Amino acid sequence: MSKINYFTEEGLRKLKAEVKQLESVERPRISNQIAEARDKGDLSENAEYDAAKEAQGMLEARIAKLKAQLSNARIIDDSKMDNSKVLILSKVTIKNVKNGMTVQYTLVADGEADVKQKKISIDSPIGQGLLGKAVGEIAPVQTPGGIMEFEVVEISR
Repeated sequence: MSKINYFTEEGLRKLKAEVKQLESVERPRISNQIAEARDKGDLSENAEYDAAKEAQGMLEARIAKLKAQLSNARIIDDSKMDNSKVLILSKVTIKNVKNGMTVQYTLVADGEADVKQKKISIDSPIGQGLLGKAVGEIAPVQTPGGIMEFEVVEISR
């Protein structure tokens, strides 16, 4: 059974747009490159042809992967979610127990993670450590440098 992929409406829209872009713009562009390279003669020593065929294979693999994600996509309705504990789409303020630094993250599905926008994946080590925690609870997170502890300070939407 395939893994269900959770998305916000915006994230699902972006994924669909990317698939459309790859299929309607990138696929024809690569097909043209292959045709042009084929017109240049002997394919056995044609580096342009080999490169275009490789790019085509990578593109088709990317399209297949995105379509698989779409086929198992579910939109998250955050209006019915509980704010008493950390869940997907929670905006959570955490404090590093060791140094007292606080930071706020929004937990999102893996495909929507963007550290610059302070959106972290629920599949990341921090996301996994925070899931299910309530305000005041300590979340131990395994990092390459050892276990770090974060206190959940606030949860909102």
